Amino acid sequence: MNWTYAPRIHRCPRTAIAVVLAGPLSFAGAISAQVVNPADKQARPADTTPQPAPVEGTAQSKEGYRQHSYEMPPVVVEGKPLQGEIREEDRIGTYAQPRWTTQRRFPATRVYVVPEGKFEFEWWLRPEIPRHGGPVETQSQYEFEMGLPYRFQLDFYLVTTKEGNGGGFELDEQKVEGRWAVADWGVIPGNPTFYLEWAQRDSAADVIEGKLLLGGEIVSRWHWGTNLVFEYEMGDEHETAYELTAGLSYTIVDEVLSLGGEGKFALIDSSEDRGNFAEEVLIGPSLQLKPLPQMHIDVAPLFGVTGDSPVAQIYVVVGWEF
Repeated sequence: MNWTYAPRIHRCPRTAIAVVLAGPLSFAGAISAQVVNPADKQARPADTTPQPAPVEGTAQSKEGYRQHSYEMPPVVVEGKPLQGEIREEDRIGTYAQPRWTTQRRFPATRVYVVPEGKFEFEWWLRPEIPRHGGPVETQSQYEFEMGLPYRFQLDFYLVTTKEGNGGGFELDEQKVEGRWAVADWGVIPGNPTFYLEWAQRDSAADVIEGKLLLGGEIVSRWHWGTNLVFEYEMGDEHETAYELTAGLSYTIVDEVLSLGGEGKFALIDSSEDRGNFAEEVLIGPSLQLKPLPQMHIDVAPLFGVTGDSPVAQIYVVVGWEF
């Protein structure tokens, strides 16, 4: 007699279910042993892989805080700061410009633009002594300058004038000025910057003025600036002026004291005698003193050396960065 064993699963339902599920459950258990519940997952150690640092030297390098130009660190490129031999030659800000360009270095000669986000107030005093008699004319000027994005700068001026020693200053002129630098500092030789100014005068015709600003560093501590100027009076005698100004300075004490010289050369004519130019040439020393990081004082007495020039124009500028 032949005996054949056949499990009688139908007679024990629980046993049958256990047998059927044993294989899948064993496989699932092996898989679950390798999977960690996110809720029970241990914290990973801190990632020590170096991450690219934000570019320093910009006005926005500290969240919620606008840095002043004298506080900005040097611009860092590939982990190396762009530092000069002295601190005022460190490259700072969005345009990687030297720190010395952030405040006016020469009273009569402009250089580049101020950094993005900068705001400064300047007070000017400029007496002019005429050569052929007459009262001394003294201008007092109040300037507000702002650094804008994309290498733009916007300035507003209020100008008061007084003749002689008596009386007071009268507000008689308002000016607005815009500048635009062609490229970041050092990209183009001379760092060319375009300048356009409109002056609204109460007792005379309005004046429009255009300039090409150039400037840079010869060697460490030696800084220069040059302006090519065209000025046109839009009424009255339609006076036209073609000017060249230049300045040179040497830093004696880093971020404190610099000395140099400045000069102006101008050809001036009018519609009544077009082409017959008056020639004005003025030259003299210049000084900048910075008693505080946010403050600068510029003095430049320029003396006339031709018969058409005034005896002297004296520039005094006091600036404060906010």
